[in-house]
Amino acid sequence: MSKEPKEPLFSKKNKKLVTEPLADNNPITVQVLGICSALAITVQVNQAIVMSLSVLFVMMVGNVIISLLRNLIPSRIRIIVQLVVVAALVIVVNEVLAAYMPDISEKLSVFVGLIITNCIIMGRFEAFAMANKPWPSLIDGFGNAMGYAILLIIVSVFRELFGSGTLMGYQIFGDYIAGNGLYEYGYANNNLMILPPMALIIVGIIIWVQRSRNPSLIEEH
Repeated sequence: MSKEPKEPLFSKKNKKLVTEPLADNNPITVQVLGICSALAITVQVNQAIVMSLSVLFVMMVGNVIISLLRNLIPSRIRIIVQLVVVAALVIVVNEVLAAYMPDISEKLSVFVGLIITNCIIMGRFEAFAMANKPWPSLIDGFGNAMGYAILLIIVSVFRELFGSGTLMGYQIFGDYIAGNGLYEYGYANNNLMILPPMALIIVGIIIWVQRSRNPSLIEEH
């Protein structure tokens, strides 16, 4: 019997699994998922990067595990199994952060645990990993996690830069120096930028720009 030709590891179809979530099918701006993280932990770029790496690990490894188990999981308990897998991976992430990055772990607080209920992760488990082989599932997890990460980092750059005058903890604009009862020079922190509503406004602006450049997204979604 002749065997079916194997699909190349980096076929056009697999490449689209990476490129589409970065733009036209971004999980935050197009699918409008994972908004809570964009509001809560984007005050500093460092936090956004750590959260992005955490989601990247959980989504890629989780997608592969679910894909490997997809034919063994009874349909009626598949959501429970998916939750167990993502919860186990989040525990690993949380322990690593607590051991090696205690300061950031404390700032992220409960939001690391909330990765368990991240709609993007559960959505990819259910919509993709349950129906595809491990390699495409790994790529799909990478693409969607990167799409999520890009938005988090963009929002955090604006919020930290214009909210605190810093970027990744480094002073960019300089502090105000008081003299004669007045501030002589420097940058006054914009407290509005570090409030959660400003994160929502920034995400909204990004969505508006993206859809104005690609009107087909409005029709599709």
